[in-house]
Amino acid sequence: MTDHYFSNDLVVMHYYKFGSGAKKMFCFHGYGMHGRQFKILEESMGDQYTFYGFDLFFHKETRLKDQSVAAVKQGISKPQLAALFMDFCESVRVERFSILAYSMGSHYATSLVEEIPERIEELFIAAPSSMKPGRILTFFSANRLGNKVLERMALSDKGMTGFLSALKKARIIDQKAYDILWREISSPELRFSFYACASYMRFMKLDADKFVSMLNRHQIRSAFIFGARDKSYPPAIGRILIPKIKLARQVIIDENHDMINRNFAKVLSGLL
Repeated sequence: MTDHYFSNDLVVMHYYKFGSGAKKMFCFHGYGMHGRQFKILEESMGDQYTFYGFDLFFHKETRLKDQSVAAVKQGISKPQLAALFMDFCESVRVERFSILAYSMGSHYATSLVEEIPERIEELFIAAPSSMKPGRILTFFSANRLGNKVLERMALSDKGMTGFLSALKKARIIDQKAYDILWREISSPELRFSFYACASYMRFMKLDADKFVSMLNRHQIRSAFIFGARDKSYPPAIGRILIPKIKLARQVIIDENHDMINRNFAKVLSGLL
């Protein structure tokens, strides 16, 4: 595995490159993770694929050229995201690529399918949060009032921790969810990243009709992988959308939400 940087007017994007196969796979990780999340795939698939694992916005070493609150509030549109990855493709001389995305990364994946389907060979999404982001996240990211509340909580010392305590007290989240979320907002830097991710990505909302249309029109083979024990994004969220996609498969594996492991690698290798 080697690490690299790509820079344009918008961002300095850090990514990892691993595998030596002729096919190219762009990998988009989950929240709080980084571009190394899919490294385990190199063992079984590295001779077929060259993987590019990106640190997504506000994660690890990827930085916007302007990472101010004002710039974060502007957000990024789907065409802007597509233009970024077209620039990247030109820089590394990649014409076509497959996509592997997990959870938060599915918003990047579906946006690219909608905007540049002609460049995509295959699509694999695990725990597709873009299908059903959840009312709380939608309120904090897309609703103007909700986003203002999130800004005040995230950029204060005690606002976000008090909010989590209130959610647990009201039994909206359990102790396990509380502990996970606490780890993600336990420092000022992490709280800013949480706010920035929710705000900056708000225009990456799935356009289901366009997404299905592009997959079908360009005959893109796709698979949507769910954890049987994933309470955040259970298999049921795909029951309306997935049957509309001609070359799609829904795969359920015996995992919870934290599913990127050797079992996942074995399942994905089998699909390919």
